[in-house]
Amino acid sequence: MADLFILSQEALSSLDVELVDIERAALGLIRVTIDRVEGVRIEDCEQVSRQLSHVFEVENIDYRRLEVGSPGVDRPLKKLADFQRFVGERVEIKLCEAVNGRKVFSGVLAGVAPESGTADPEAQFERFSIEFEAKKGETQQVVFTFPDVERAKLDPVLDFKGIKR
Repeated sequence: MADLFILSQEALSSLDVELVDIERAALGLIRVTIDRVEGVRIEDCEQVSRQLSHVFEVENIDYRRLEVGSPGVDRPLKKLADFQRFVGERVEIKLCEAVNGRKVFSGVLAGVAPESGTADPEAQFERFSIEFEAKKGETQQVVFTFPDVERAKLDPVLDFKGIKR
């Protein structure tokens, strides 16, 4: 599967899209998830579908259907660059190791400044934190690095007719 991801990533490198995920599903389906900073348009999906169809045919990739789409509002965060890009957004993470008996945290993702004292605003974050509600009215903070994360996704608060969580 890693080869399929790398092959697809190389095939899409000239397009203005980011390959988020690729998966093989039942009945020969290949599901491709793409993203753009400005948001995914239907034209992007069409362009990626055409490009990958040609590449898969040349590379003899066996599939029956190709599905291309956007990651949606709960976009998975799979790479360090995803965490760096979405600092300031609400996320849900599951850590590999429990912190105070808890593995899953939801809150606003923040970057933690390097301990070396470097105040370079262009420096990319390598450590992150989430402030979360531990008990009613009491907030705590968990600090973690990218390798500490088992899975993560965006977790926006959506307003459906005034109902908020």
